[in-house]
Amino acid sequence: MFINDLFSIKNKVALVTGGSRGIGEMIASGFCANGAKVYITARSKNTVLETAKRISDKYDSECIGIESDISSLDGINDLFKVINDNEDHLDILVNNAGAAWAAPIEDFPEIGWDKVMNLCVKSMFFLTKELLPLLSKSSSSIDPSRIINIGSIDGINNPEFKNFSYSAAKSAVHHMTRVLASELVSKHINVNAIAPGPFPSKMLGSAVEFDYKELERKNPRGRIGTPEDIAGLAIFLSSRAGAYTIGEVITCDGGLVASAGHDLT
Repeated sequence: MFINDLFSIKNKVALVTGGSRGIGEMIASGFCANGAKVYITARSKNTVLETAKRISDKYDSECIGIESDISSLDGINDLFKVINDNEDHLDILVNNAGAAWAAPIEDFPEIGWDKVMNLCVKSMFFLTKELLPLLSKSSSSIDPSRIINIGSIDGINNPEFKNFSYSAAKSAVHHMTRVLASELVSKHINVNAIAPGPFPSKMLGSAVEFDYKELERKNPRGRIGTPEDIAGLAIFLSSRAGAYTIGEVITCDGGLVASAGHDLT
């Protein structure tokens, strides 16, 4: 019952896709700060290696950057080979890599639909499928392996922006989480999802010209998310404390979903 035991992820091996920036970097940092060995992926080799070094140096930890494009099955297979060649098991998979596309409905292009659906939904499923043997290696009923899928409150509420494919994709992520949880619980693999609200990121920042004041004003908590908010939840789901939590979609949004429909002005 001691907190250091309940929430420990020390010596666990984790993979965080899209871990070079934004929410992925926040989760990877939280894992490394607490003794996990973490692989992060991104399409940009320089960016992912720089982020991995920065995290490793900051937390005196082992963060390994992998140049990887998981938008195709070939890219997923290549990533599996890298992990399989270097590890005999995997404790935590964070399916965070994603994309967004915003445009008016009259102008929304097919590429904006396919790119988002492929990366957010298709890649999440097939990467999970490939990594199941590694996730099953050291899992048990007391300490199952963990899969955390990063959804979004845009898959629950009507979105702030005209990102039609993103909303549909994240809603699919939430339901696929429940389907996979039911399928994999008997293999001692827990599957849950986090549905974040606004956090500082390149994706969100570009949409608001990196001025978050209006989003902060509309948020019941009066601010946007911090690294501690998202990393703390991911650590809970990955630790002994979260071993009996299965198939949940947990919002991490400062109360936006809970307050939907209420006037916050």
